Amino acid sequence: MDITNLPEDLWEHNETHTSDLQIFNYEVYKNGYRNKIGLNKNVFSFLLNGQKNIHFSNDIISINETQSLLITSNNVLVTELVGVSSYRCLLFFFSHKNITDFLLKHSHSFSQNASDKKITDIPYFLLEKDNFIIHYIHSLQQIFGLQQSISQKILELKFEEIMLYLADKYGTVFLDYLHYLLINERELSFKMVIEKNLYTNLNIDEIAFLCNMSASTFKRKFISIYQESPGKWFQQKRLNKAKELLHNNQVTPSEIFMDFGYGSLSNFSAAFKNEFGYSPNHIHSN
Repeated sequence: MDITNLPEDLWEHNETHTSDLQIFNYEVYKNGYRNKIGLNKNVFSFLLNGQKNIHFSNDIISINETQSLLITSNNVLVTELVGVSSYRCLLFFFSHKNITDFLLKHSHSFSQNASDKKITDIPYFLLEKDNFIIHYIHSLQQIFGLQQSISQKILELKFEEIMLYLADKYGTVFLDYLHYLLINERELSFKMVIEKNLYTNLNIDEIAFLCNMSASTFKRKFISIYQESPGKWFQQKRLNKAKELLHNNQVTPSEIFMDFGYGSLSNFSAAFKNEFGYSPNHIHSN
C-alpha cells in the first residue's frame, strides 16, 4: 500500500511486518474523499469504525462495520467516513506468493472441491463479520500489545488461520477467487506438478512433458522460480528423502534406488556418497 498518497495529517498507524505479510492498524479522524491508494499487495481490510467506499476501475463498493473486504492488489480510490470518533480499520497485507504457498500446502484438502467455473473480474471478496472473524480481529489487535517484533511464523499462522476458515465457510466460491487473485495461474500449476513428482523416478524431460513444456523451456521456468537448476534441485531433494528413509530403517538401498530415478544401485550409491560423504550402505552397517 502506497501510504505516501494519504494526507499525513489525517492518519496514524501502527505497523508490524516481516517479509510478504504486513499488518497495519490504521486510523484517521477526518473524512477523506477519493484518496488515491496504490495497493502493491492483496489485503484483508477489517473495518472497525466508520464507513469505507472503494472505487475500482470496474466497480464500486461500500461497506460498514459489519463487513470486511479482501481486496486484490490494484489502484483504487478510497473514501473514508468517520464513525463515532474516527475511521479505523485493521489491514492485513499478503502477496500472491502467500496464496500460492497456501494452495500448495492444502491442495489435498481442496482437490475434491475444485471448480472449473470461470469467475468474473471482481477485484474484491466481501466478508460478512461473524463471531469467528470478530474474535480473529481481536487476536490480531493483541499483536500490537506485544513489545517484541512478531515472527514470520506467527504471521504465517494467522494468515493460514483466516484462509482455512474462509475456505471452509465459502467453499469453492472463495477458492475460485484465490485462483483469480494469482497473476500467473500457470506458475501455481507448474509448482503443483513439481510437488506431486518430487519423490518419483521421473526424469527432467518427463516432468517437463507433464508441464507441457520443452526441456529447455522447463529449465528456464524452473530456474526463474526456484533459483536453481532442476537437475541439482531434484537430486538434493530426493537424496535427502532417501537418507531419511534409510536412517529410519524403512528400506535398504537396493529397494529404493529405482524409486528415486537411478538406473543402478552403483549410480545411486555414488550420488549419495558425493552428497553426504558416505555410502548408503554405511547407514545399514551401523
